[in-house]
Amino acid sequence: MLITNELDQTTIDLATDLIKIESISPEDGGAQELIADYLSGLGFSVEHMPFSDVSNIWATHGDGSPLFVFAGHTDVVPPGPLEAWATPPFKPVVQDGILHGRGAADMKGSLAAMLTAVSRFIESHPNHPGTIGFLVTSDEEADAINGTRKVIDELNRRGVQIDWCLVGEPSSSEQLGDVVRIGRRGSLNGRLKVFGIQGHVAYPDDAKNPIHQSMQALADLVAITWDRGNEHFPPTSMQISNINAGTGANNVIPGELEVLFNFRFSTESNEASLKRKTEDILHKHQLNYNLEWSLSGDPFLTSEAELTAAVQTSIKELLDIDPHLSTSGGTSDGRFIAPSGSQVVELGPCNSTIHKVNEHVAIDELLDLSRVYADILKRLLVS
Repeated sequence: MLITNELDQTTIDLATDLIKIESISPEDGGAQELIADYLSGLGFSVEHMPFSDVSNIWATHGDGSPLFVFAGHTDVVPPGPLEAWATPPFKPVVQDGILHGRGAADMKGSLAAMLTAVSRFIESHPNHPGTIGFLVTSDEEADAINGTRKVIDELNRRGVQIDWCLVGEPSSSEQLGDVVRIGRRGSLNGRLKVFGIQGHVAYPDDAKNPIHQSMQALADLVAITWDRGNEHFPPTSMQISNINAGTGANNVIPGELEVLFNFRFSTESNEASLKRKTEDILHKHQLNYNLEWSLSGDPFLTSEAELTAAVQTSIKELLDIDPHLSTSGGTSDGRFIAPSGSQVVELGPCNSTIHKVNEHVAIDELLDLSRVYADILKRLLVS
């Protein structure tokens, strides 16, 4: 770990100060006040946009287009069993060049790097062209209803067009910058209830077992090829995540079966086609059912244009790495930003410990990330 200037130390200090705040989703706990204070000191105009129980901020520096936005979240997942942590999750510890604590990698470390990145950039380019924005929410890890989604709706209502957006999700695998995400698969959830007739197992003719009725339909759903993917996305995957039926007694035929399932889908499929194919199979097997759908987000893909080019070049020149462009992983708030026409990429530290006990990040990654973020800004706004 080599600290070469004051902003390096500030990056570490900001990350540790953010980790100290117990901001379990959707609580913010004051983390956004810390961010807002720092941005205000750099000359940003900061607007708080709370929706329901969720805290959001929208901050801008400069004027006019193009608009470059850093997007991130202050909320974290619960720490799990405290006794399993080597150090308390909300008492950050730096040891042997590693920062330990909940949110170190996902994504309070990235937020700290973003803040000092804009400080580096504005110091060199105080009258830069265009606008730099920050969109920060406390509702990414939970329902993702009253966070980025609502802020984007409000910005769209105002006619604000984001040209480029860099999301600080932990994208890297083995070393900082080896993976950059240029899109994500869509996520579609289903809650299926199949209705039968409850009865005694000794008298099956007087009952109708929804488990037996559903088995072939579920097997067909698991076996179907939904699509074959494409050069950017793997084939669409359907996974059953929970099956529940019965009273707990072994001599009772249940009257109802509930199945939870999820599609992670490529751009070769869409919400309507997946619903139609699923319901066709259920009808084929003549099930008496109710099916509730919820869409977490459509897939998005950023073509290799200005933003991806700037990110790739910065990583290559500063880190000597040729990044792999990927659409892997779960969902992110990028799914709410991309539909407005913004180019969206995700770049952050290594993700090997995110959501785990003993989450941590290498300090060197955060210091390098701050420099890479600043260089990306320079390439897009002043080069």
